[in-house]
Amino acid sequence: MSISAQKTGLSGLIERGGMLALFLVLMTFLLAPAVFVFKGSVENISISLVANEGGLTLKNYGKILSDGYFVYVFNSLYICILATVLSCTISLFAAYGLSRFRFPGRGFVFGAIMGGQFFPWIILVNPIFIFFARAGLINSHLGLILCYTAFITPFTVYLLVGYLTTIPKSLDEAAIVDGANRLQVIWMVILPIMWPGLVAAATFGFLQSWSEYLLALALITEDGLKTIPLGLYQYFGDVQVDWGAVMAGSVVATVPTLLLFLPLQKKLVAGLTQGATK
Repeated sequence: MSISAQKTGLSGLIERGGMLALFLVLMTFLLAPAVFVFKGSVENISISLVANEGGLTLKNYGKILSDGYFVYVFNSLYICILATVLSCTISLFAAYGLSRFRFPGRGFVFGAIMGGQFFPWIILVNPIFIFFARAGLINSHLGLILCYTAFITPFTVYLLVGYLTTIPKSLDEAAIVDGANRLQVIWMVILPIMWPGLVAAATFGFLQSWSEYLLALALITEDGLKTIPLGLYQYFGDVQVDWGAVMAGSVVATVPTLLLFLPLQKKLVAGLTQGATK
């Protein structure tokens, strides 16, 4: 073996070793918080979060169960699922119209939708509270569903428009020639092809609404109607914090998202990749 070949092999080995080391460092930073939270959820953690009584325990999970924490999980689940389904339905039809038709003002409409994505919606909390109070939607899950739908729709429209542009229009034309109307084209031709894009959009919308706190705090005050972020906040007192309950609640809040989206991971990656190209 020549000296140059040996150098090439050595440099390749060093490069692979460096990539492996970088990967391990990144995985450590990504997984360490999750491991810390799970570990803390089964320990007797003190108020200071520094020392604990030692030993493993399930009392933290028992505490959140006795406090009715799983009611908050159920509330968050059905609010976020309904908002995601509604947003994806609206976004599908909007994205189809924007990607398939050329009409006056199309650029303005698309720009206005994207403006909703970039708009700092936090400044709208007070107007939304006043409007919903007059409409009788305070302490109503319907109000949260409508808000979440409005806030996650702009990006899902953008994502689905990018995905639909990768689907040839000839498929639509062939279906129309065979006698299908536009609704049948969307349902029977477009929808089966663009499932990865819909999964990506649904994942984004669900996670955005799942972790939202400020709107829920403004619109929901009754304990039985609260969502997970509000349920976790009750363990942060003025004087002390029940860190064991916080960590147990955080673990429970993570489980539904893992169960919902880990099986769809491949479609999620495909949807994000194709939806980003226009």
